[in-house]
Amino acid sequence: MKLNYKIIFHFLGLLILFNGGFMLLSTLVSFLYNDGVTNNLSIAAIITLALGSLAMLFTRKHNKEMNKREGYIVVAFGWIIMALTGSLPYVVTGSIPNFTNAFFETMSGYTTTGASILNDIEAMPKGILFWRSLTHWIGGMGIIVLAIAILPLLGIGGMQMFAAEAPGPSADKLHPRITDTAKRLWLIYFGYTAAETLLLNVAGMSFFDAINHALCTVSTGGFSTKNASVAHWNGQPIIQYIIILFMFLAGTNFVLSYFAFKGKVQKVLHDEEFKLYFRFVAIFTIIAAVLIYFRADVSVSSIDHPMVWGEGESAFRHALFQVLAIVTTTGFVTADYTLWTPFLVVFFFGLMFLGGSAGSTSGGVKVVRHLLLIKNGFLEFKRALHPSAILPVRYNMKAISGDIVFNILGFFILYMLSFIIGALVFSMFELDFASAIGLSASSLGNVGPALGDFGPVNNYAALPPLAQWWASFLMLIGRLELFTVLVLFTPFFWRNR
Repeated sequence: MKLNYKIIFHFLGLLILFNGGFMLLSTLVSFLYNDGVTNNLSIAAIITLALGSLAMLFTRKHNKEMNKREGYIVVAFGWIIMALTGSLPYVVTGSIPNFTNAFFETMSGYTTTGASILNDIEAMPKGILFWRSLTHWIGGMGIIVLAIAILPLLGIGGMQMFAAEAPGPSADKLHPRITDTAKRLWLIYFGYTAAETLLLNVAGMSFFDAINHALCTVSTGGFSTKNASVAHWNGQPIIQYIIILFMFLAGTNFVLSYFAFKGKVQKVLHDEEFKLYFRFVAIFTIIAAVLIYFRADVSVSSIDHPMVWGEGESAFRHALFQVLAIVTTTGFVTADYTLWTPFLVVFFFGLMFLGGSAGSTSGGVKVVRHLLLIKNGFLEFKRALHPSAILPVRYNMKAISGDIVFNILGFFILYMLSFIIGALVFSMFELDFASAIGLSASSLGNVGPALGDFGPVNNYAALPPLAQWWASFLMLIGRLELFTVLVLFTPFFWRNR
């Protein structure tokens, strides 16, 4: 079957139009704050809208049938097109005149990685900072899912798109119709964003800072409006606790949030992935807090103000914040964890491979994959003793098919190979060992802060241009969970069948 190129370009045009629409929103923010780049942002938005309109105009007569191959192509190339056009506000305003740097910043935004090449964030125009945060918010739930919500208007079914956008092992649906699923997810997503904005504003953040940090928290992104990230508010614990709450929620399967709002709390509490996710966060926080309290000078290592609620509270808060920031791949920073004893440096590096829940906005491997791998590993011991026994892996009291287990095993092997190859390529740019492995793990897991020269209090400005393109590629395959992008490199994918 030949590829339906017209529907591919039609859908890419639609995504570009979405991009242009959000740019107009940033233009409005620029106008309200009179930051001097309103006209340039308007030009970037008009160019983007024109490109999207032309793509849709020339492909308006298309076959509306979309198969799985076309879904994968639209998702993978959609993210690239979004990053390319999303770079325009930086380039046109002169905020980031170098295109490589602008593309890196944009890809980092859409993939919710949060790695930045900006040396002085606070010097950026308000409209640009808002656009930067918006790229996180758009990418968090997936621009594809947003587009699915309006596909009925175009007469196109969206199941192929959703499968490619969310290829994890969880197949939960809130509603049988995929468009209604997308709408419900976005309603929860928008509600969390609005709630966090309000709470942060009441807690003492300016409204501009509050909405930007809400956009970046709910998307598990990590861009901040301050050079010191959330460490800027180390003297205001309540602000950090609010961000902690929403990082936790954003790292939880959004389907469970829907069940909670519907009053089905028991379904949430009995979910195996949620229970393990909660236990991981609790155990890792206790370990980190104890070591910080007894071994690390928190007041120095985190640039903290005098302890408001005591050193014990400070150690707990920094531990909980950084554990959640890494596990959920949000990447906000309240402290330089590379100064918290060698054990904690390795500890946080290991957390980069965990990830949040499937069905969340987090990157990484995902907790459910770890859970099923552990269960399958223990069953192998039983199978060795009882080779004739039928011992299926169970998840939430249901037997999991062998195909899903093999898929997860294949994903994990591919993920580790990608990490190793990623680190090897970074080492070719003469980066030291810690920087190379930290960059590879952070980029692939969409975490943000890494190790070595690219640790939590540093940025990526020193990364060579070619290394920035490689990091952008790792961010993309990590955000789309490997298979969606890497399948495009296989010869059989492009054969007409």
